[in-house]
Amino acid sequence: MTPDMSFFHLITNASIPVQAVMLMLVIASVMSWTMIFKKRIWLNRAKQAADSFEEHFWSLEELSPLYHRINKQRQEASGMELLFEAGFREFVRLQKQGGVVADAVMEGSQRAMRVAFNRELEDLETHLSFLATVGSTSPYIGLFGTVWGIMNSFRALGNVQQASISMVAPGIAEALVATAMGLFAAIPAVIAYNRFSSDVERLLNRYDTFIEEFSAILHRQAHS
Repeated sequence: MTPDMSFFHLITNASIPVQAVMLMLVIASVMSWTMIFKKRIWLNRAKQAADSFEEHFWSLEELSPLYHRINKQRQEASGMELLFEAGFREFVRLQKQGGVVADAVMEGSQRAMRVAFNRELEDLETHLSFLATVGSTSPYIGLFGTVWGIMNSFRALGNVQQASISMVAPGIAEALVATAMGLFAAIPAVIAYNRFSSDVERLLNRYDTFIEEFSAILHRQAHS
């Protein structure tokens, strides 16, 4: 009698440890794909927001109207808006105090922007560590299921006097399914992690460049 080698049959008739491995890999794959879609949308919005803010920022002659507009927004500022708001707020506050030298005003403004920059860095790197973990561990989790399935197949051979390929084929097949599921979970996670890391690095470089350019503008105002 030919054993049923369908994909569904191999999963439902696999041993408990192999089924547990498959379940873990399915959960990891679903979670990673969910995070991939959310991160893609979030990064696209962050890049569009940066483009829009830079275009508006460099078209202005006065910075105060932009600062007041951002403050009136109901949602919390993020990205370049957050850097601008933090730096300009500290710049105005120190200037209003009086008696503060221009260099101290600039130092305080730059420090405020760096704090905001670090907050943005944490937000941009959210979920990247999970994708890296899934990409690096899923093949090994799948390999554990593979080893367990092959081990059961050879144990079954030891209990019979005459072995045939039909006896070990289901066990080896379920083991290979675990390997395939491990790769299915790992490959998209690795690709997404590398792509998102590159996108995050480009955004951070833009933020860092904006801080330097905005600092130059504030420096001119502080020493005027």
